[in-house]
Formats: sequence, structure tokens, C-alpha cells
Amino acid sequence: MISMSDKELETIRQKRLKELQQQILLKEKQIEAKIDTNTVLSKLFKGRALEVFNASASQFPKETDKIRKLLVKLALDGKISEITGEQLFALLRQVGLPVKLNTSINYYGKGKTKTLSEKFKESMK
Repeated sequence: MISMSDKELETIRQKRLKELQQQILLKEKQIEAKIDTNTVLSKLFKGRALEVFNASASQFPKETDKIRKLLVKLALDGKISEITGEQLFALLRQVGLPVKLNTSINYYGKGKTKTLSEKFKESMK
């Protein structure tokens, strides 16, 4: 029967403890990086940019993650200070991501707000 000495067991325990501490530290850094990314993006985005970005992330998650990293890097380097929804939408189109946004046109008249389709239906009567 093979028996390990107390020193060997203690060495194995110490090694395993060190590995677990490194894994925990790595996970904490990843969480901090994500928080920093969101903070940077919230300062960078103006107008409807967050809405456009979220639509892109839901439709093209892998590509949007790459764009997120690039935008954060450019912002941290001071190369861009803000981006509007229209600019982000145009950028996404240029890189080949046809992001679809929900849009509606509302009409305000006689103290009521109606969609354009409701207004057309009324005018056809």
C-alpha cells in the first residue's frame, strides 16, 4: 500500500489552494472588467445609442461583443468621446450588421395621440 507523508499532503494542499485563489482572482477581474465596460459605454453613448446597441446585441451577439470591446478601447484611448444612436446605427450598417429597430410614427391631433396607421384608417372612412 502506498502512503503519502504529511509533507507531501501539505504540499499538494498548498498547490491546490494556490490554484483556487488564482481562479477566484481571475473571475473577480473579469467581473470588474465587465463593470468597467458598461460604465465606459454608458458615458460614451448619447441619445438612442444604448437602444441601438442593445438591439444589435440581441440580434448579433458575437459581432456586437467585438464591437463593444473596440468601442471601449477607443474610448479609453481618447479617440472617441461620444457616439449617438444614429452614428452607431450607421457604423453597424457599414460593418455589415443590418440591425432592425422597432419604429413607429405617432400623430398628435385634437388632443389625442394616434399611430399613423390609425390616422389613415380614420381618414379612409
